[in-house]
Amino acid sequence: DLEEEIYMLQPEGFEAKGKENLVCRLNKSLYGLKQASRCWYKRFDSFIVSLKYNRLNADPCAYFKRFGEKDFIVLLL
Repeated sequence: DLEEEIYMLQPEGFEAKGKENLVCRLNKSLYGLKQASRCWYKRFDSFIVSLKYNRLNADPCAYFKRFGEKDFIVLLL
């Protein structure tokens, strides 16, 4: 989901007749959009954190989860 309003031109071949000068307001991020990778990461991060994984301070793309004293999972994104 996008946090800001983003508009794009109507895709080629999908223009509404008589409304060719109008634009589309995006509700979700599209592949290739500058904000797409950030939106994806924020959604992934909130999901992983909801599963009780902890984010490493040294690397925001590394997560870990402990199971007792000796067992753990390291998840690298």
